[in-house]
Amino acid sequence: MNDTVTPAVPPSIRSRSLLPDTEARQKLRRKRARRDSTSRWGITLAGYGVVFALAMIFIYLFYEVMPILRGATVTPEASYALPVQDAGLQHLILERYQELGIQYTDDGRVTFFSADDGSIRHEFELPIPEDTQITSFAHTEVIGAVSAQGLSNGQAIISRHAFDLSFPNDQRVITPKIEHPFGADPITVDPEGMPLEFLALETVTRGSGGSLMAAITADRRLVLTHLTTRSNMMTGETTVTTRHAEISTVPEQPVKMLLDKALRSLFIADQSGFIYYYDISDLNSPRLVDRYDAGQGSAITAIDFLVGTVSLIIGTESGELSQWFLVRDEQNRNSLERIRDFKPHGAAITKITPEYTRKGFLAVDAAGQLGIHYGTSARTLFLEQKASSALINAAISQVNGRLLLLDSQNQVQVAGLWNRHPQLSFSAMWNKVWYEGRANPDYIWQSSSASDEFESKFSLIPLSVGTLKAAFYAMLFAMPLAIAGAIYTAYFMTPKLRGIVKPSIEIMEALPTVILGFLAGLWLAPFAEDNLPAIFSFFILMPVMMLLFAFIWSKLPIRKLIPDGWEAALLAPVILLFGYLCVVASPWIEVWFFNGSMRQWFTDIGITYDQRNALIVGIAMGFAVIPTIFSIAEDAVFTVPKHLTQGSLALGATRWQTVMGVVLPTASPGIFSAVMMGFGRAVGETMIVLMATGNSPVVNFNIFEGMRTLSANIAVELPETAVGSSHFRVLFLAALVLLALTFVVNTIAEIIRQRLRTRYSNL
Repeated sequence: MNDTVTPAVPPSIRSRSLLPDTEARQKLRRKRARRDSTSRWGITLAGYGVVFALAMIFIYLFYEVMPILRGATVTPEASYALPVQDAGLQHLILERYQELGIQYTDDGRVTFFSADDGSIRHEFELPIPEDTQITSFAHTEVIGAVSAQGLSNGQAIISRHAFDLSFPNDQRVITPKIEHPFGADPITVDPEGMPLEFLALETVTRGSGGSLMAAITADRRLVLTHLTTRSNMMTGETTVTTRHAEISTVPEQPVKMLLDKALRSLFIADQSGFIYYYDISDLNSPRLVDRYDAGQGSAITAIDFLVGTVSLIIGTESGELSQWFLVRDEQNRNSLERIRDFKPHGAAITKITPEYTRKGFLAVDAAGQLGIHYGTSARTLFLEQKASSALINAAISQVNGRLLLLDSQNQVQVAGLWNRHPQLSFSAMWNKVWYEGRANPDYIWQSSSASDEFESKFSLIPLSVGTLKAAFYAMLFAMPLAIAGAIYTAYFMTPKLRGIVKPSIEIMEALPTVILGFLAGLWLAPFAEDNLPAIFSFFILMPVMMLLFAFIWSKLPIRKLIPDGWEAALLAPVILLFGYLCVVASPWIEVWFFNGSMRQWFTDIGITYDQRNALIVGIAMGFAVIPTIFSIAEDAVFTVPKHLTQGSLALGATRWQTVMGVVLPTASPGIFSAVMMGFGRAVGETMIVLMATGNSPVVNFNIFEGMRTLSANIAVELPETAVGSSHFRVLFLAALVLLALTFVVNTIAEIIRQRLRTRYSNL
């Protein structure tokens, strides 16, 4: 038998044969270096890509928001002599299509001229009776296009300019015309036939309110004439019925009269700077309510209504501009209040021209300056010298795109106008604003209305407060449950049960928020309203019940038969049973303690309760936020090094002492990150707050009232707004605010997290 003996290989030779040679090691090092370099550059580029993407989002939002900050721009286009100069000017208008100017003169002519070069297109003679002269002029709100000439015999001619449009050869042709809504015959304003030195006119376009004229006669009587019309359906003949009234108190030196279109208020300005306010709501007993020192020692040189005839814009001899309107007090009495002031001109205001559809106006002065102002935002968007002599009149088109300026030399300047977002300013969006018809300044978001003269209200405070309110109550609900659950699951729960609980909670994060919002709005909100005692019993008594169960369990001998870490499985049936008992007992609690209805009890003590409120949002959004906080916090607690916890236990600390003294400090950076991630999730939530809040933009932290958040407001209103409009820009500003809020919060959170990590890294 031959045995083969394998010679032994020395260890040094064997080890050398298993290791790569020098060249192979160099190749391996170069390969690793290339991989490290590629990874480093890839990670760096990815990081810069994230920063670049975030910067581009900011830049795009700023691009959409920047036009809000832009003022008005006036671009000169042409200059020419006023078409008709042989008679005094009464009124200057620029029609909607910006092609024709309209000139009313005191000889009863209405002249339509080209706005580009001043050439006369059409001219009309009003039916002025023989042996009478025009002694006064008045017009309604400019968009109504109705004017009245007061005559020397106590009568008035009422007319309206209008246009017929035709499109021969696809070219727009504007054909002007003059209509007489009350007939071509003069209307008797003063039955005594005295000349009408001052005249005011307003018509009601909706309902059957008719029209009203107010006149101051040569013998200083204030006459009111109410007009109603009736048309014969067969002949088309219009019958005018008049009703007269007089007011005894008349200013000595009146300057101008103004009627509001509700036909309830009459204002007369005098040369001494006072405004006389008359209540004419009851034509049988009109009365002087009060007079107000609007000029404050300076004469009033110009006064007019803003669109809607609620606000008065008053210009004085010293160049001051102020806005006034009626404010109702607690005793249901109206008083004229000075609301806001505008940048002064430094020279006497000669003319105030309101815009047709917005709360803006033009003001020209004796120094030749043009000012473009806006009421609500209190902005002076433009104030520059436009003429070497005094500007005495100005006209603006209905679309706010063109201006006509008339100086004291009867020269007309034509200018293009860019003024798209005058109502938006930092003050209007972030401070309280005093809006027309309200008793006090307030934060209001209201972007739409059926009224033509509606004033958009774009305060971002209600939306910002609503966002924080929703996030606060969601975190108030989610944080204790998520963090406590994460600590128990990671440190106390048995691994087998943890393998069921942790994935189950993390799966909750995949639930569509629209489903949570649907359930919250259509099931939870009505359920909570009908079972308010049960909801409060659950929140208040459930912790007590859990502590009681823990105490009883600690005294039971059977607890030694149950392995540690299974307590949660035993507690679940207790929670469900106690919740059921709360719901069953809810009607009895309402009867015993709240007179049968807890909601009505809240109302009786002055607490507003809305069905869809912050309580519902807190619960529903809390369920959406819990998985985010739980998952990150649980991982942070679970990854605490074992030698730390084992060392603490070995030194005699209990498990709870170890949790409080070792686990929580070590895991605090991760837990804090979990909370901040949950907060960011709550701030940006859209569908739940959209469906479960009622979307009321209110400013309070009442848990029983709803709110409107920035994200929900964008989702609701952006699809309906016109691209490029002020509303559109404000919604992008809301998106920018939301992004900036989350960016700042996350940055602060990261700074705090890093400090916590540095502080506890030596454990």
